[in-house]
Amino acid sequence: MTRFLNWFDANPLRPAVAAIFAILALGSLANMLSPPRQDRHWYPYLSHTPQVEITETGFTVAPVSDWSYEYDRETDATYLPSASYDFGDLRRVWFMLEPQPGSQLAAHTLLLFEFSGDRILGLTIEARREEGEEYSAFRGQFNAFELIYIWATARDLLIRRATMLDHEVFVYPVDITEEQSRALLLHLLERAQSLSYTPRYYNTIVSNCTNELAKAAGFHWAPAYVLTGRSDEYLYRRGIIPGPSFDQAHRRSDMTEFIQALNQAPHATFDHELLAELRRRNGI
Repeated sequence: MTRFLNWFDANPLRPAVAAIFAILALGSLANMLSPPRQDRHWYPYLSHTPQVEITETGFTVAPVSDWSYEYDRETDATYLPSASYDFGDLRRVWFMLEPQPGSQLAAHTLLLFEFSGDRILGLTIEARREEGEEYSAFRGQFNAFELIYIWATARDLLIRRATMLDHEVFVYPVDITEEQSRALLLHLLERAQSLSYTPRYYNTIVSNCTNELAKAAGFHWAPAYVLTGRSDEYLYRRGIIPGPSFDQAHRRSDMTEFIQALNQAPHATFDHELLAELRRRNGI
C-alpha cells in the first residue's frame, strides 16, 4: 500500500487515476442502492419468474424448466406450463453438488424432491444474470445480480451440468424425517412465492445457492455456506448425508458418467432410471 501511495503522489496521471477510482466507486454505490427488479433483459434460462400456489395439501409451480442439451450447447428450450404435487406424496430429498472447475471450495448446490410414482421436481437457486452478463463471485457481493428460484425437471438440471457444461455431478440422499422434508419443501415454496412479487438481490456471502437452502432448513450459519465446495462434507458431519465414511458416500454419489449416458434415454423414463440407480447405489 505504501509503495502504491508513493507512486500515486509522484505520478502526473494521478488526477485521472483518482477520477477513474471515483467513477467506479460511485457506480458500485449506485448499483448497491438501487432496488432489485424483475423487468431486466434476462439471460434466457433465467427469464421466467416462477409462480407458486400453495394449498393445505399440495402445491403448483409454473413454469417448470425442461430444457435439453448436448455438449456445450442448449438444443431445446421447453417449459412445462405447470406441475402439481401433493405434500403427502413426497418420498425423499436428494442433494446435488456440482464442483466448479479449478476450485475445491466452490460448487453449485441444488435439491431434488422425489415424489411417489418416480416423479422428481428440482430446485436451483441462482444469480439472475442479464443477457450477455457473466457471473462473478466478487461482483455478487455488491448487488450485481437479482436472486431467482428455478423449478425444473431433474433431466434439465442434471444434464445441463454433466453434459452441456461437462462438470462433475454428485447426488446424495438426504437423511431427514418425513416431517423435516415437508417443512423444507414448504419453506422453499414460500420463499420462491415471495420472490415472485418482492424481488431480492443475490449475494455471494449471505444469499447464494447453498445458504438459501440452509436458511430454509433452519440451519445456523457455517463456513460451508460460503465455501460451498465443502457443503457435502459438512452435511455428512451433521449426519444428514448417510454413510460409513465421507469418502465412501462421496464416491458412490458421483453420477457424472451415468447422467451423461442417460441423456440418450427417452425423456419419460429419465426420473425412473435415475432413481433406480440412486437407490441401487445407496441401498434404498
